[in-house]
Amino acid sequence: MLSEKQTRADEIIKRLKDEYPAARCALNHTNAFELLVATILSAQCTDERVNVVTETLFRKYRSPRDFILAEQTELEADIRPTGFFRNKARSIKGASAKIVDDFDGEIPQTMEEMLTLNGVARKTANVVLGNAFGIASGVVVDTHVLRVSQRLGLTENILPEKIEKDLIELVAQKNWIIFPHLLIFHGRKICQARKPKCEICVLNDICPKIGVHKIVGEEAKNIK
Repeated sequence: MLSEKQTRADEIIKRLKDEYPAARCALNHTNAFELLVATILSAQCTDERVNVVTETLFRKYRSPRDFILAEQTELEADIRPTGFFRNKARSIKGASAKIVDDFDGEIPQTMEEMLTLNGVARKTANVVLGNAFGIASGVVVDTHVLRVSQRLGLTENILPEKIEKDLIELVAQKNWIIFPHLLIFHGRKICQARKPKCEICVLNDICPKIGVHKIVGEEAKNIK
């Protein structure tokens, strides 16, 4: 028998699927390796900015070997607009070397193997496995998923790995890949960090609005 939270999670998914039928990964890519690189670049950077950078980056570097051969400083310059470019360049080059040396140039398709790549934690692994291969290995937790799932009362945790565990228990595995996209689309359009648009939200009647009233109170205080 489904718990109250599981039933509510099902209803949330149903409504958001109706609201955002085009919800999908916002990072532009044509293959699994490009998605891996784009996801590494997306840390502390908007998807829009990453897409601008990768439009030229993926024409210049077409394979893991191309990134291995790239000069560190040149790659850093190419990805500089995404921020933290030195660490990201090292991660991309390190992951590329591991892919070539240990996986014959192919992106691994298990969580365990993905986590052996430089710069890859569960979020990045889930993004690639889910969106490139259709493998539901877990639930992607980014800043939007964290915020919206907390407001919806689906988790009380603040650590991504614990939030993912909570969501995995509530969401049917068949929805693990689409669920974060739905929350991300909703978080960007309606359930925004500073000014959530609760009055026009399709989840208004089933959302406990955890933490939202605090934001509204702070806004009112600032107006005074």
